[in-house]
Amino acid sequence: MSEKFVLYILVSVVVIWSMDSLNINGIFKKKRVTQARLLYFFITVSIIYMVTNFFYDLYLNF
Repeated sequence: MSEKFVLYILVSVVVIWSMDSLNINGIFKKKRVTQARLLYFFITVSIIYMVTNFFYDLYLNF
Protein backbone atom coordinates (compact mmCIF):
# COMPACT_ATOMS: atom_id res chain seq x y z
CA MET A 1 0.00 0.00 0.00
CA SER A 2 1.22 3.48 -0.67
CA GLU A 3 1.95 5.93 2.07
CA LYS A 4 -0.60 8.38 0.72
CA PHE A 5 -3.42 5.82 0.89
CA VAL A 6 -2.61 5.02 4.52
CA LEU A 7 -2.48 8.73 5.25
CA TYR A 8 -5.92 9.18 3.64
CA ILE A 9 -7.35 6.48 5.93
CA LEU A 10 -5.83 7.98 9.08
CA VAL A 11 -6.85 11.54 8.22
CA SER A 12 -10.37 10.39 7.31
CA VAL A 13 -10.87 8.89 10.74
CA VAL A 14 -9.64 12.03 12.50
CA VAL A 15 -11.64 14.44 10.31
CA ILE A 16 -14.88 12.48 10.62
CA TRP A 17 -14.37 12.24 14.38
CA SER A 18 -13.75 15.98 14.65
CA MET A 19 -16.63 16.94 12.32
CA ASP A 20 -18.93 14.94 14.58
CA SER A 21 -18.36 17.51 17.31
CA LEU A 22 -19.91 20.34 15.27
CA ASN A 23 -23.54 21.30 15.66
CA ILE A 24 -24.41 22.93 12.37
CA ASN A 25 -28.17 22.41 12.49
CA GLY A 26 -28.84 26.09 13.13
CA ILE A 27 -27.25 27.13 9.84
CA PHE A 28 -29.62 25.27 7.54
CA LYS A 29 -33.24 25.89 6.70
CA LYS A 30 -35.89 23.48 7.87
CA LYS A 31 -36.78 20.59 5.55
CA ARG A 32 -33.44 20.86 3.73
CA VAL A 33 -31.88 17.75 5.27
CA THR A 34 -30.57 16.28 2.01
CA GLN A 35 -28.85 19.50 1.04
CA ALA A 36 -27.35 19.87 4.51
CA ARG A 37 -25.98 16.31 4.42
CA LEU A 38 -24.54 16.83 0.97
CA LEU A 39 -22.79 20.04 2.02
CA TYR A 40 -21.49 18.32 5.18
CA PHE A 41 -20.14 15.48 3.00
CA PHE A 42 -18.39 17.86 0.58
CA ILE A 43 -16.84 19.85 3.42
CA THR A 44 -15.59 16.64 5.02
CA VAL A 45 -14.09 15.31 1.77
CA SER A 46 -12.45 18.67 1.09
CA ILE A 47 -10.83 18.81 4.51
CA ILE A 48 -9.61 15.21 4.17
CA TYR A 49 -8.08 16.00 0.77
CA MET A 50 -6.36 19.21 1.91
CA VAL A 51 -4.96 17.79 5.16
CA THR A 52 -3.70 14.61 3.48
CA ASN A 53 -1.95 16.54 0.73
CA PHE A 54 -0.45 18.93 3.25
CA PHE A 55 1.07 16.14 5.33
CA TYR A 56 2.18 14.18 2.26
CA ASP A 57 3.92 17.21 0.77
CA LEU A 58 5.49 17.92 4.13
CA TYR A 59 6.72 14.32 4.26
CA LEU A 60 8.21 14.56 0.74
CA ASN A 61 10.05 17.80 1.49
CA PHE A 62 11.78 16.48 4.60
